[in-house]
Amino acid sequence: MTSDARTLPAGFGRLWTAQTVSSLGDGVLVAALPLLALTLTRDPLVLAVVTAAGTLPWLLFGVLGGALVDRWDRRRTMWVADAARALLLAIPAAAAALHVLSIPLLAVVAFLLGVGGLFFDTAAAAYLPDLLGREPARLERANSRLRGAQTVMAGFAGPPAGSALLALGRAVPLLADAVSFAVSALLVRSLPAMARPAPEARESLLRQARAGASYVFRDRLLLGLALRPAVGNVAFLAVETVLALFAHDRLGVGTAGFGLLLTAEATGGLIGTGIASLLGRALGTGTALTCTAAIEGLAIAGLAAAPNPYLAGLALAVCGAGMGATMVLSPSLRQAIVPAGLIGRVTSTSRMLAMCAAPFGAFLGGWLASAFDVRTPLYAAAGLLLTMTAVTATMTSNRRIEAALRGADPARPESAVPVRESVPG
Repeated sequence: MTSDARTLPAGFGRLWTAQTVSSLGDGVLVAALPLLALTLTRDPLVLAVVTAAGTLPWLLFGVLGGALVDRWDRRRTMWVADAARALLLAIPAAAAALHVLSIPLLAVVAFLLGVGGLFFDTAAAAYLPDLLGREPARLERANSRLRGAQTVMAGFAGPPAGSALLALGRAVPLLADAVSFAVSALLVRSLPAMARPAPEARESLLRQARAGASYVFRDRLLLGLALRPAVGNVAFLAVETVLALFAHDRLGVGTAGFGLLLTAEATGGLIGTGIASLLGRALGTGTALTCTAAIEGLAIAGLAAAPNPYLAGLALAVCGAGMGATMVLSPSLRQAIVPAGLIGRVTSTSRMLAMCAAPFGAFLGGWLASAFDVRTPLYAAAGLLLTMTAVTATMTSNRRIEAALRGADPARPESAVPVRESVPG
């Protein structure tokens, strides 16, 4: 990397701090929200409504949200979304303190938090290349730091903190998350303002949303990048649906042991985010993405065949590492090649595809476990991941990626990124 690629501007530190604090609050709420719902009902279907409410915004108007982000000032969109979420959480906190908290209120709050998350996440993905430029090495470095902090805070620190805070009172974790959003909003508000993309004259919001979705489906590289998380979510949700049962019935572990398995996966994810740039430089981004996808599939197959919890934990750690590296390389590449005026819509389209696939994966895992045995969903997920790897390998090849990078930056020399394959993409 050049020295320019190694250096990140001071503004990135504030963005990293804002997202780190917000991720801690998210982790707190991940544990606290279902536990809060559990104090109000024991009906599994009702509990599922609260969980599903947070994902509905992406399914209902993810692409439209991306079109709005491409129209709006991205920094303002981020801090307003976080400020709104901070104020929103004061409502269930007050309801909990007054002993009038209800399932419908929690479901509405989860939905509106999801709306805020849609706008913040899409705007943040679009703002990062505005702040850093479109040098892939800088974007990978930045995304590695952001993803690593998110894994630590939302995966390690936040959930146990949420459980502990809930023991102090039902309103406490809600207030803690509200404070995290408020701090994030203040930090984002202090970031440098960036010029808005040139507006697309006389186009309706719906037409702009369709243009963003079409841009993804007509570009084989972007489509390949979008298919990986979409198909991956089907596979991973199939596994997640039966993982606790698999751990109990096949591996003989209890609640504490299951928690350690999840910790192993999160640890692997953290390692993956750290080595993502190294893999990209050593193999080329396209080959690295193909390898990480194959590793995920083989790791899930290893998990299904694991005879004891130690090997199962190792398999989950390897799978987590593959996922962590992918989640750095793929967004960084997208940010480097997509025009500034389309990045919000392209990001939200890819995210919407992934979110739509998740419920199907959960249903598939439950059905396969009921119809056959608890290992069947794991083997099916492994087969699905490996098939997806083969299908998308040429769509995201090194040669195709280098061509896209040259197209995004016409001044980029032919040899700027080494091409390590001879098969045309």
